[in-house]
Amino acid sequence: MKFIVSSSALLKQLQQIVGVINNNTVLPILEDFLFEIDKKKLSVVATDLETVMRVQLDVEAKTVGKVCIPAKILMDSLKNLPNQPLTFNVDEKFGIEITSDTGKYKVMGENPENFPKEPSPDGTTAFTTTSLALLTSINKSLFAVSNDDLRPAMTGVFFELDNSGLQLVATDAHRLVRYKRKDVRCPKKDSFIVPRKPLALLKAALPNNADEITVSYNSNHFFIKHGDTQMSCRLIDARFPDYKVVIPADNPYKLIVNKTDFQNKLRQISVVSNKSTNQVALSIAGSELELMAQDVDLGNSGDERMACRYDGEDLTIAFNAKFLIEVLSVVDGEEVLVELSTPTKAGIIKPTDQEENEDLMMLVMPLMLN
Repeated sequence: MKFIVSSSALLKQLQQIVGVINNNTVLPILEDFLFEIDKKKLSVVATDLETVMRVQLDVEAKTVGKVCIPAKILMDSLKNLPNQPLTFNVDEKFGIEITSDTGKYKVMGENPENFPKEPSPDGTTAFTTTSLALLTSINKSLFAVSNDDLRPAMTGVFFELDNSGLQLVATDAHRLVRYKRKDVRCPKKDSFIVPRKPLALLKAALPNNADEITVSYNSNHFFIKHGDTQMSCRLIDARFPDYKVVIPADNPYKLIVNKTDFQNKLRQISVVSNKSTNQVALSIAGSELELMAQDVDLGNSGDERMACRYDGEDLTIAFNAKFLIEVLSVVDGEEVLVELSTPTKAGIIKPTDQEENEDLMMLVMPLMLN
């Protein structure tokens, strides 16, 4: 098997999928890329058994064939090469000779028959959306996914589909985000949980434009196709918690603040907050918001003031500053609306202005006031 490929084009495609590969995996074959040549097209596949990503690019080739190439040594070699044609020669024992303009390298590959098979897209339901819509949906929801493996349902993003749009929900029990796209039409009412890792990989692989994306799924797997890039992953087999019961039905107090100023004040005041809780108390009275933090153990404390617009009774409520900063980072626009009720009831955060086809709602649970 022999083919010629551009070093920079190959590196660009491999960088999209190399994140799938885990270090120190139990199966050595999972540390490899699977290279497949067919009809002058090179397909490269990476997998960790749960997630599979495939990219394609044009090459010069007169033969067909397959080989597994160690990912780390190939990536490290390509990063140090200037843009030039590379010739890959693979012998019957899967020895690989890579020839550049000025050098020649030999790498031992592995038998491609040992590489795990991709899941088959049987019995799938499909819909299309734009790359921008899917990318925005992932960016707005992924930050709230839990890292707690003891609660597997919360380690992914909950997709809810129907004829009126696509809704993504994520929570780690301390904060929750619900993001809906009204410009995506799904063929039927359905729901499933997609793990964090493949969605994080899609963030890096998808372009921020109006390219068409095909999304499909069956009872076990989730599939994405964009141009020459494909991804599939196993869905999380668990029941997502009933998130609707934690969303307050009525938060009558309305606080409007400048998003950037609020974020900056939170960053400043969190420096002196307790490092285990990151607690910051918000005291709202009239048109002034006071932020207070202290670390009793170290004797640190501080307060900051900023202007606000507030409709409600005077209130003091505490939150984790880190969570508030992360929530605010996904809000577009200059101002945010914070809906509050009592010091023990969750606060709801929304953009004051939402795009016509978007509906973003975030919730942060309060902390017990010191």
